[in-house]
Amino acid sequence: MKLKLITATINLLMVEEVEKRLREISAPGLSVSKTKGYGDYKNFFQRDLMTTHARLQIYAPESRVKEIVGAIMDSGSVGLEGDGIVAVSPVDAIYRIFDKKEVNAEEF
Repeated sequence: MKLKLITATINLLMVEEVEKRLREISAPGLSVSKTKGYGDYKNFFQRDLMTTHARLQIYAPESRVKEIVGAIMDSGSVGLEGDGIVAVSPVDAIYRIFDKKEVNAEEF
């Protein structure tokens, strides 16, 4: 079984709702950080066009990706252009620092 990295950039106001939904479906883990940038949606009230969003990162087995992506899109959307994006990337390997061993997908 392969591991994937799910990266979502969402509206800051939707973080709690998305976190709640991911806990409900027992997502394997979650990292959240603030990020600043622009894409299709630009903040024309800022000189640099930047907006602040939340970035979520989840490492998950390939078999859970559709469920997790669906949960993020359902709970993170308010139906506006600046709702954000979700990307799924392959993961070659993950290692635990404390024991220096590779983690396999079944452990997620």
